[in-house]
Amino acid sequence: MNRLRLDATDLARIAIFAALVAALGLPGGFAVFGSVPITAQTLGVMLAGAVLGPWRGALSMVVLLALVALGLPLLSGGRGGLGALVGPSAGYLIGWVLGAAVIGAIVHGGARITRPRTLAGMLVGGIVAIYAVGIPVQAAVTRLPLDGTAFQSLVFLPGDLVKAALAVAITLTLARAYPRAFRRPLAATPQAPAPSTPTGERVADHTR
Repeated sequence: MNRLRLDATDLARIAIFAALVAALGLPGGFAVFGSVPITAQTLGVMLAGAVLGPWRGALSMVVLLALVALGLPLLSGGRGGLGALVGPSAGYLIGWVLGAAVIGAIVHGGARITRPRTLAGMLVGGIVAIYAVGIPVQAAVTRLPLDGTAFQSLVFLPGDLVKAALAVAITLTLARAYPRAFRRPLAATPQAPAPSTPTGERVADHTR
């Protein structure tokens, strides 16, 4: 039976990228319209998806948010606890999981890492996907109109475009300098084929 597996190296890499996103929040951020802060942590989300792939990248964000929910101060400004996951920025945090998955799916969608696909992944996953979750949740929590909230969120766009450009440059540099960092996407463990005779007929395995 085929199984999906994570080995010790996968778990270590997931933990490293969760820690990277947390570290990028140490400088803090500044709030926009008194609610959602602008931070460098989205850069870490982009890199997690690009390097780890869709499933591992998303898992690294799930690990981070689980630790935040337990009270660890891993968000910008030392925020943590369940309150951070129900406030105006909650949708953007949840969007990190979707964003990392989308980035990983696009960047790892071919036989090798390419600039056009990496850029598309950062823009679609690192910006569009996160905004698609974050803006509606922010509007619901703040009880502001959706269109007004979307317009206010445009203030994030210049910084996110800069972070996307940095993530593309870092990803492509890493792909050239250390391609082993990009392990194949999480996949089913293949079954070993049955041995065959010289005539091409498969031999039944009678061992127990």
